[in-house]
Amino acid sequence: MPRIESTTARLAKLGFADGARAAQLVRQAGTDLDDLLESLVDVADPDLALVSLTRLIEREPAVLGTLRQDDDLKVRLLAVLGVSAALGEHLVRHPAQIAWLAEPQPGEARAELLRAVGADPDAPEPVATGERTLVALRVAYRGRLTHLAARDLTGQASLQEVMAELSDLAGAALEAALAIARAEVDASDVRLAVVGMGKCGARELNYISDVDVIFVAEPREDADEAKALRTATRLAQAMMRACTATTPEGSLWEVDAGLRPEGRSGPLVRTLGSHLAYYRRWAKTWEFQALLKARPVAGDMELGAAYVEAVNDMVWTAATRKDFVEDVQAMRRRVEAHVRSEGERQLKLGPGGLRDIEFAVQLLQLVHGRLDPLLRRRATLPALAALSRGGYVGRDDSRSLAEAYSFLRQVEHLLQLHRLRRTHLVPTGEGDLRRLGRALGMQTDPVGEFTARWRRHAMEARRLHEKLFYRPLLQAVSRLQESEARLSATAAAARLEALGYVDPNGALRHIGALTSGVSRRAAIQRTLLPVMLGWFADTPDPDAALLGFRQVSDKLGSTPWYLRLLRDETAVAARMSRVLGTSRYATGLLMNAPEAVAMLGSDEELAVRPRESLRGEASAAVSRHVGGDGGAETAVAAVRALRRKELFRIAVADIFGLADIETVGGALSSLTDVTLQAAMDAALSKVGDVSSFAVIAMGRLGGLESSYASDADVMFVHRPKPGVEERKATDAAFAVANELRRLLSLPAPDPPLIIDPDLRPEGRQGPLVRTLASYRAYYSRWSSPWEAQALLRARFSAGDAELGAAFTEMIDELRYPQGGLHDDAVREIRRLKARMEAERLPRGADPGLHTKLGPGGLSDVEWVAQLLQLRYAGTLPSLRTTRTLDALRAAVAEELLTPADEAVLAESWRFASRIRDAIMLVKGRPGDSVPRDAGERKLLAQTLGYPPDGSEDFLNDYRRVTRRARLVVDRVFYGA
Repeated sequence: MPRIESTTARLAKLGFADGARAAQLVRQAGTDLDDLLESLVDVADPDLALVSLTRLIEREPAVLGTLRQDDDLKVRLLAVLGVSAALGEHLVRHPAQIAWLAEPQPGEARAELLRAVGADPDAPEPVATGERTLVALRVAYRGRLTHLAARDLTGQASLQEVMAELSDLAGAALEAALAIARAEVDASDVRLAVVGMGKCGARELNYISDVDVIFVAEPREDADEAKALRTATRLAQAMMRACTATTPEGSLWEVDAGLRPEGRSGPLVRTLGSHLAYYRRWAKTWEFQALLKARPVAGDMELGAAYVEAVNDMVWTAATRKDFVEDVQAMRRRVEAHVRSEGERQLKLGPGGLRDIEFAVQLLQLVHGRLDPLLRRRATLPALAALSRGGYVGRDDSRSLAEAYSFLRQVEHLLQLHRLRRTHLVPTGEGDLRRLGRALGMQTDPVGEFTARWRRHAMEARRLHEKLFYRPLLQAVSRLQESEARLSATAAAARLEALGYVDPNGALRHIGALTSGVSRRAAIQRTLLPVMLGWFADTPDPDAALLGFRQVSDKLGSTPWYLRLLRDETAVAARMSRVLGTSRYATGLLMNAPEAVAMLGSDEELAVRPRESLRGEASAAVSRHVGGDGGAETAVAAVRALRRKELFRIAVADIFGLADIETVGGALSSLTDVTLQAAMDAALSKVGDVSSFAVIAMGRLGGLESSYASDADVMFVHRPKPGVEERKATDAAFAVANELRRLLSLPAPDPPLIIDPDLRPEGRQGPLVRTLASYRAYYSRWSSPWEAQALLRARFSAGDAELGAAFTEMIDELRYPQGGLHDDAVREIRRLKARMEAERLPRGADPGLHTKLGPGGLSDVEWVAQLLQLRYAGTLPSLRTTRTLDALRAAVAEELLTPADEAVLAESWRFASRIRDAIMLVKGRPGDSVPRDAGERKLLAQTLGYPPDGSEDFLNDYRRVTRRARLVVDRVFYGA
């Protein structure tokens, strides 16, 4: 017992993680292992190596003598056993292969694997013979794999040599599998080529991976093509089965033909002509990206070479295709989506993973390889080096990226070697991390050192990926002295165009203006722009984003906090990019309130401010300026500046989906109320307070449904103060109304707030301001059904709240008639609606695309709600609301409208309202129709959340939604 304890302690001291288990294994081996234990301590996982070694000794005791006689063999074998449990299992089953590890270099893989299945390597089309060929193939393949792993783990083969040899070994296995298939299928009438794709084609395969292939066939002379293709298909299927079938020695790997034309929906095998016809007519950019890697690997190599030569011309002209920019953007979004969806521990798809690097390199090859043949490399590392030599990627960036890529590939290899399983997930267990760290030469603190190095490389790769496309653009236009090659102006323009910039030369001028010089401002811009150019490229209008960024930077560039904020707060810079590339309206607001950039930092900053908070700030501004030297004009200018900032807040919240259409409409209406109140206070300070004065909101303002383009539809009511004669009070009220309108229409850099009082009694012919008694007299004698309908939206907006309440109480009798509407009035409203549809639609407008007056549009839905209110609100108080959607919801509660009809009408109203707002956001000017121009419609669709290729989906959705709404309108409003 004491001896076992002593052995346990000694083994633990040597570096075995489980000293007791190791001591037990040594004892069970039944022989002296002391001389090997010292060597075991140097491997990645001594415990794992000892388990496999003792099993080997048990199976083949002569192994001990062999190892003691050959130090090189001992080092190689123990290195494999310390990393790969799976290869250890393989050697236990096939100990004779241990002797192979003593050979410095193995023989040619193709010949060895063909001989293993009984085929003649020198035959034009080798055919397998004998039994158990599938097992023989797997044993021979894993023997070669073990030899390669031994040289890899002992530093006798570089990463690129390992990847190339793994790819060649896969090609040899495919050749042997094809020989097995020929033993099953008579293929005398057809030639079949196996073209390697992906990592196999690029000769950068890892230890365990699907092997991507494409099959190309041609009938032999005088053979029937259809029959030959059927034969080739059976041959290809048999070859794939030979690789994937499960045997006592397991399987090799999956053979994936999914990259073929039409993917899994297309035929497995095609002729060369069929392939080329598909690529010329139907292929997407991602398919040409995949073809970058194509290389003949098995079968008829002459036919495979002809295929690669034929598709190469198309690969390198892909950047000139009509949809290239859209495809590239879609590919970048797809990669970003993968990156976001995968965990941080993913080597391949996680942030800063292998896919990041490979995609970036391939995309740059596609963009620039058309004009520069030196970039036409299949493998990632040689392609990256070529990009650096040509100035397409910065030299330091290229070096850092290559280091990160090499490290990640090494880790990937070690992960897969352990169990010979396809995995890209960095483990969390300390033992696994320790094995990885030690295999990479980290001895002091393998877990901590590995984790830190992995995260550093992943972070660096992610950072560089974000800048890789854009940093050389800055060098192309900068005047700084650089020792390395620069991107030419032509290449820079080509890259910008490929990334979605319509005017690449103009973009280069903006980049030059922002980054040229040696000032600190230019230096920070050179740091910011490589990332921001990428964010601009993801917006609907990259050119507008870059122009807007230059304009804002010109205004704020000398302000200390601006560039520092963008540099240090990623969220601010990212959101600013999105805003500038989406909305001319918001960009215009930002130009005149550039300090509003600061509110982009958080969702809380973009939350709609309560009305009372706004009213307090506006009132304080008026009091401050009216009481000082500025007067009413200065006071209202301050209020308009507040409105400008709040409009920007609402617009940005809208763009980022932080406020729905009802919230936006309410916020804009409340902001207008506050502005009217402040302007009225300023006007009263100038005119004098001799009459109570109230502003009554009408139309969309009254309904709390204002859009960005809405005028302020209002009516003015006043009541003389006690002791003031009515004539004097009326003149004063008239002066207040006119002064309010004047103050809000003074020239200023703000969006105008047009005061429209035309809904007042007698319209433009009537008095601008009336007393409460005058309104009552008019409505009791002269009002028509349309005026009662217009008053459904009337509410108090600003001024004397008591007077406003008296006005709304006075009109309730008119707009909510106790007996409802008589039939003649209903018919009159329906006639008025029909005439409006026929007469008010602008000439040349497509009714189906007009959001306000078109079928199923805003007017349709609002008139349904208003007719229900006029008919039933007199007896059903729940219908007494100025808001359209609230009225529809109340109608459902009162069983005047079915929930299904309400849902259809509400969906159409929201969609049409969102479109109108989006038109204003995108174009900076109002519009009621869905644009006919495809380019404008695409921008609008993206702003509404559709993908870049979703313009037609957007149009179809709008037609569908409004068509369904019109059916409800015909039934509910017209009684059809």
